[in-house]
Amino acid sequence: MFIHIITYHYLGHPWIVGSYLKYLAYLDGRLVACLGWGSASWKVACRDSFIGWGTPLRKKNLSQVVNNVRFLILPWVKVEHLASKVLAANIKRLVADWHSLYQEPIVLLETFVDAARFQGTCYRAANWRYVGATRGIAKSGNDHCYHGQPKAVYLYPLAKDFRERLHA
Repeated sequence: MFIHIITYHYLGHPWIVGSYLKYLAYLDGRLVACLGWGSASWKVACRDSFIGWGTPLRKKNLSQVVNNVRFLILPWVKVEHLASKVLAANIKRLVADWHSLYQEPIVLLETFVDAARFQGTCYRAANWRYVGATRGIAKSGNDHCYHGQPKAVYLYPLAKDFRERLHA
């Protein structure tokens, strides 16, 4: 996975902070995609607003949100609707694997799409919800720096009562 992500993903190799899982997706015995999932981002205004979170609830329940930190369909793979199908299949596996490894349920998934590069089509096709954009600020050590590249924020609830669960 590492060589494919380093070579073909515009962000390169993911140094995933906190809890994480990495997957390879195959079709007819050929590697077609690489996915990485990690701990949720600490503070995302549009996500927190969508959930209805304040700081105390976010601190308590953030571990139930998981971030799709990398998603790469290899550039030579041309299969219609592959991205949304891989994403949907991987989510089913992720829920069980995450719980098995970390003993934490997952209630909500998040991802950040660089709108200057991508349209988020596969996420929308897989029923993820666009909830807003980041402010273009990243954490760097103990500081925050403005990088000027806001990302589109997409969320995927894994249960109809996700808000209630995240407010428990």
